[in-house]
Amino acid sequence: MVIVITMKFRTEFDSLGKIKVPSDKYWGASTQRSNKYFDIGDFLVRPIVIKSIAMIKKGAAIVNAKNGDLDKKISKIIIKVANEIISGKHKEHFPLKVWQTGSGTQTNMNVNEVISNRAIQLLGGKIGSKKPVHPNDHVNKSQSTNDVFPSAMHISIAIRATGKLLPSLKLLNQELKKKSKEFNKIIKVGRTHLQDATPITLGQEFSGYHSQLTKCIKRIEHALGEIYFLAQGGTAVGTGLNTRKGFDKKIVSELKKMTKLPFKPSDNKFAALAAHDSIVNFSGTMNTTAVCLMKIANDIRFLGSGPRAGYGELILPENEPGSSIMPGKVNPTQSEAVTMVCVKVIGNHNGITMAGSHGHFELNVFKPLIAHNILQSIDLLADSSKNFSIYCIKGTKANKNNIKNYLENSLMLVTALAPHIGYDHAAKIAKNALKNNTKLKDEALKSGLISEKNYNRIVNPKKMIGPS
Repeated sequence: MVIVITMKFRTEFDSLGKIKVPSDKYWGASTQRSNKYFDIGDFLVRPIVIKSIAMIKKGAAIVNAKNGDLDKKISKIIIKVANEIISGKHKEHFPLKVWQTGSGTQTNMNVNEVISNRAIQLLGGKIGSKKPVHPNDHVNKSQSTNDVFPSAMHISIAIRATGKLLPSLKLLNQELKKKSKEFNKIIKVGRTHLQDATPITLGQEFSGYHSQLTKCIKRIEHALGEIYFLAQGGTAVGTGLNTRKGFDKKIVSELKKMTKLPFKPSDNKFAALAAHDSIVNFSGTMNTTAVCLMKIANDIRFLGSGPRAGYGELILPENEPGSSIMPGKVNPTQSEAVTMVCVKVIGNHNGITMAGSHGHFELNVFKPLIAHNILQSIDLLADSSKNFSIYCIKGTKANKNNIKNYLENSLMLVTALAPHIGYDHAAKIAKNALKNNTKLKDEALKSGLISEKNYNRIVNPKKMIGPS
């Protein structure tokens, strides 16, 4: 038995004419055309962007009503539907892919159409009629895609950065700080060029990670200052055509109330529409953070390598079996996940950089790509940092036995002798110890250049972890 499902359609229209739209969907003609002509890949416009656009629609409806430019009844229903979208409802009505018109017009119209048709439904009208709530004349009033989409980009970035990225990075940084204190008295071999170097404490090593990430967090927070400026009110090319004087300040004030974030009207709408330097800059701070986390995650997995044929200075948490064929094997999977994320974030930044450079005349037409990449990077960095802190750093322990053995056999302890017997003599002692597979102390005493008493006094790792 074959079951045939027949999809029902309604007819909507736009400036190009009629088009059939699935009858159970709130979207309209513009969205349907985009579905047809831009069926590219499987990445949908992120829900946070849709939510941010809905906030703008709500803010515009409030201000337009207060200005006497929009019927209060229509304003009220637009606000009601916008709130539904903001709360996460109607997700199935936003089907558009990232790879669409570079201004984001189709996504802006998607939101306009959904609000319009849902409002019409609530008012008892006919979906698709554009009466009594028109997607352009009412929902998009005093707006253009060219100021809506960049504003939504900034709102999305700010929400995700403050609510997710920064808390995750700060959590990781707290764990690194705790480890720097926990490990502060554990003296170990330092390494430069992957070769043995003078002593350092494991705590000092971790303090370096903590310092790196602290500066990354500060860079992100500073870059956010530019993200808080919104293009809204610039409309098509930055002039503010079809808005009232002061509209930009009023709508931004509403957005501040909704988000509880310190948004401000952009001081130059022409730049806000034509370029996205502030986002490129913000992405750059995440690129730097990715570089930082790549170094930390690699160090952690190298120091935890083994258990018998690696560095083996750290004991990493065992979260899951590491091999489908080698029983008992445990891998540094959290570090691996972080490093993969870092590579992706660095790649995303390259894409954002190129996209940011393609602002021609009064509009940058790579907005959906920029939005997708920057928000993906934020989410990936946030999630991986949180997991890394909870499932790796927090449970990491020092392998004190291995650390002690490496330190006692380190030839670079000879560095402490150099000021007393000279660089060349110290180098000869180290080379002889390596050649003869003997201890450094034995070769030093054999040289006759230093007494045992002075050797023990000078070559003391505890005295080598800071200035004399």
